[in-house]
Amino acid sequence: MKKGSMRSLRINTEVRRELGRIISLELKDPRIHPMTSVVACEVTTDLKICKAYISILADEKARALTMEGLKSASPFIRRSLAESINLRNTPELVFIEDESIEHGIAMSKLIDEVAEHDRLSREARGEDEESSEEEEWGDE
Repeated sequence: MKKGSMRSLRINTEVRRELGRIISLELKDPRIHPMTSVVACEVTTDLKICKAYISILADEKARALTMEGLKSASPFIRRSLAESINLRNTPELVFIEDESIEHGIAMSKLIDEVAEHDRLSREARGEDEESSEEEEWGDE
């Protein structure tokens, strides 16, 4: 099975969907933060190992507790996955914290701050946005 094959993509998508459902609906561990989601899954071609990328929108302490809770609940999650998905082998789960969403939010905040600073500096110089846009784009 090739890494980018349709079968591989279907399995990864189905495992991601089921892991998200199991984590949000079936796990009762209080360590697992409610804002936990499965961003992506990569199942090896032999179906032995699944890397699950987890995003947790919380502070550092809650993220560490959530990862600890997921690792301890791994046998339960694997059993639930085996019941819901019909695969030859049920992969061993490896949870990896994915910080891409937090990084995107931080970048968005930085962009907003720069835009606000730019707007304030234009107001301080007495420029309005319409004239600066015309200068920027030229007469069309």
